[in-house]
Amino acid sequence: MYIHERENWTNFVWDNDKLSPVLASVRHLQGRLLGRMESLGFDFIERATLESLILEVVDTSRIEGEFINPELVRSSIARKLGIENADFVQTPRNIEGIVDVILDATQNFDKPLTEIRLLGWHHSLFQTGFSGYQQIDVAKYRSGGMKVVSGIFGREKIHFEAPSADRVPHEMEQFLNWLNSEKRLDLVLKSIIAHFWFVTIHPFDDGNGRIARAILDMWLAKSDNSKIRFYSLSNQIFKEHKHYNNIIEKAQKGTSDITLYLEWFLGCFERALMASEQNLEIILDKAHFWDKHKSTNINDRQRLVINYLYDNYGKEVGFLRTSTYAKLTKCSSDTALRDLQDLVAKEMLKAEDSGKKTNYIIISPKNIRIPKIADEKTSVSS
Repeated sequence: MYIHERENWTNFVWDNDKLSPVLASVRHLQGRLLGRMESLGFDFIERATLESLILEVVDTSRIEGEFINPELVRSSIARKLGIENADFVQTPRNIEGIVDVILDATQNFDKPLTEIRLLGWHHSLFQTGFSGYQQIDVAKYRSGGMKVVSGIFGREKIHFEAPSADRVPHEMEQFLNWLNSEKRLDLVLKSIIAHFWFVTIHPFDDGNGRIARAILDMWLAKSDNSKIRFYSLSNQIFKEHKHYNNIIEKAQKGTSDITLYLEWFLGCFERALMASEQNLEIILDKAHFWDKHKSTNINDRQRLVINYLYDNYGKEVGFLRTSTYAKLTKCSSDTALRDLQDLVAKEMLKAEDSGKKTNYIIISPKNIRIPKIADEKTSVSS
């Protein structure tokens, strides 16, 4: 039996004694980090918010198996937020759409989430009327059944079956009424419950996960009472996406006691906030770096690669070699070498001899330690 088949299934209950310690820790981390952000000054707040929003947009898409170009996301967000010196780059509709949704959720968090607004988000995600090669209902609730499945054709595994289509309008009306009127719950808890409630109704043909996480972002912004973004929960969820899928599936097959679901999600949020402390150091270093070199003339290839090094701090690689530069920028080895030597001459990178090869490393204004991970492990996506 799925949870939505139970009578009064949305009368959720949980064990406060189990949740209180981690909720208190989360609230403490939120306050500490937001206070630190607010002390940095407008320019750094703007840049840190930009970097956090880029992570959110890229990783909420990665959770669904869609890999989008962070540089295109950067250009789109910077342009829409009116950030100075934002380059105009033509971006695909799918990127513009998810950027619009995340920005509306986090920057207009103080407005009610109405059905019209929600349908607008769905239209932003699927402006062509298609999900891949399949035509879907856009800006309207689904008209058919919905199953979450995995596996190859003929041997699929059904993880969840959503409420029938005829139930969706009523279920969504109840959900939105609760979302906009319930005032007693802690807003962090409310955001996590809202995510589960929405994804269990699964009201659309596609995009339910991304919209559920946008709702989560919106109510977390309410809990901060700030448009400043200093963490990305989707980034942490992507790191733990197997656990994320499993805990949702387990809760959807359980009872109205959602303690385990809330406990896992609060823990995930706590880990996201702790990771953001390190991310903030990188963001600040990156901001200082570009401020120091704001008058330095470099080309688009060089800018892309420096952003790549910062964006992949602690993930893939902390240095570049000529061959990696050439792959990332799709240029010849000779051009890559000239670009890298130019960056060394302009004191943006330093060259370190590594036996037969040369490693190029960012000259960090704040002297953060860039990890050195074997170059052959570097993943270069097209």
